[in-house]
Amino acid sequence: MRLELRGITKRFGALVANDHIDLVVEPGEIHCLLGENGAGKSTLMNVLYGLYQAEEGDILLDDEVQHFAGPGDAMAAGIGMVHQHFMLVPVFTVAENVMLGHEQTRGGGRLDLDAARAQVREISARFGFHVDPDAVVEDLPVGVQQRVEIIKALSRNADVLVFDEPTAVLTPQETDELMTIMRQLRDEGAAIVFITHKLREVREVADRITVIRHGKVVGEASPTASDAELASLMVGRAVELTVQKDAPTLRDNGLVVRDLVVTDEAGTVVVDGVSFEVRGGEVLAVAGVQGNGQTELTEALLGLENDVTGSVTLDGAELVGLSVRRILDQGVGFVPEDRTHDGLVGEFTIAENLMLDRSDGPPFVRRGALQLGFRDRFAREKVQEYDVRTQGITTPVGRLSGGNQQKVVVAREMSRDLRLLVAAQPTRGVDVGSIEFIHKRIVATRDAGVPVVVVSTELDEAVALADRIMVMYRGKVVGIVPADTPRDVLGLMMAGISPQDAKGEVA
Repeated sequence: MRLELRGITKRFGALVANDHIDLVVEPGEIHCLLGENGAGKSTLMNVLYGLYQAEEGDILLDDEVQHFAGPGDAMAAGIGMVHQHFMLVPVFTVAENVMLGHEQTRGGGRLDLDAARAQVREISARFGFHVDPDAVVEDLPVGVQQRVEIIKALSRNADVLVFDEPTAVLTPQETDELMTIMRQLRDEGAAIVFITHKLREVREVADRITVIRHGKVVGEASPTASDAELASLMVGRAVELTVQKDAPTLRDNGLVVRDLVVTDEAGTVVVDGVSFEVRGGEVLAVAGVQGNGQTELTEALLGLENDVTGSVTLDGAELVGLSVRRILDQGVGFVPEDRTHDGLVGEFTIAENLMLDRSDGPPFVRRGALQLGFRDRFAREKVQEYDVRTQGITTPVGRLSGGNQQKVVVAREMSRDLRLLVAAQPTRGVDVGSIEFIHKRIVATRDAGVPVVVVSTELDEAVALADRIMVMYRGKVVGIVPADTPRDVLGLMMAGISPQDAKGEVA
């Protein structure tokens, strides 16, 4: 099926999210839609999927104009969409999720779950997904949940598939698997729209590239274009793709972690005897495949885990046993890995989000009264300083693009009087321009003499930011190595091989 968008225009009040966009996607093609967060990529695809109605323009499938009143019409026409934030019911099984919305019944009007299970098995076998139709979705890893989304789309005979930032929550290994699946779908004749801002993925899988900036198509590019060329098209200026930093100047202050053990609610030890130090003026990057204890480690540092033993001291003061509030008051900044659930309140304004955790006293509150003038001045300063793209500080933060939401979190946390910064997946789901900005802020914090812990499943990011890299595997520290350690050695360490053995294998 051939997809064509002609002159699509979508407005939200005075904001023109899509400005007369033209796009053609041929059968058997992966067409990458590249652009910064907030450029209008997802809005365009939501118009295609019937979630939004365009003010102007046409959607054509095989040269026939379509009119979609909602997603049901789009699905019936052969369009499937895999969303960045999964549209799954966590407590339902895989089969129940796949049949949801187009339920099959048998005698007596009963749901035909056997048919849904058979459909899941058939699609899983065809693409090598290995998905159990009776598994409960909330018990599945993120990468498998995404496969369920793909199975849902394929079960409805989708000929046009839209992948909206599909790798934002995936590990590198899961990303590689997804690229293989996309190529297989393409080879079977599907027309695929791949929305991303990750240049490496674009160059790896795209057949054609269309770049959108500020709601307009600004050009097309070949997959052979350099990263610098693609980045400049996206952002509209030259972008530094490498992190510039001087050799660290180490201070005496710092974080010391000794024999840290974290046990989850099921009684499983998820952080197992972890010890490390981070001195002021250096970045320690924690690398590893997601799910090896990194999340629980950062949460333990912030007092968010209940069952913790061992010691965490900041400038000699013990943090284990303190409340989250008291730890933050010690000068700890925390950029959580999931900004939507743990970093922001979507219904609150930008100004309100920038003062979260600081509403108990000066300068935001005096004698029990909120200092609105100070709050608003502070918010306007941070919006300008951190280049948050918004119509104003009263905009609910949930309406911002992912990159701008992340800038709000970073602005709030880095505007504290910091003695420690913990940044978990600081650029997850963030475009190349915002990545450059956030990386510069992290390096500036390190250069100011603050110890910094960065947790990232993006190995490129860990290597770029780190002065030293700590690799975790199954809750344990495999080793702590210099930042210039070869990538293949780091990759072996991420599989649980010691630094010495990994170097020996590489040699």
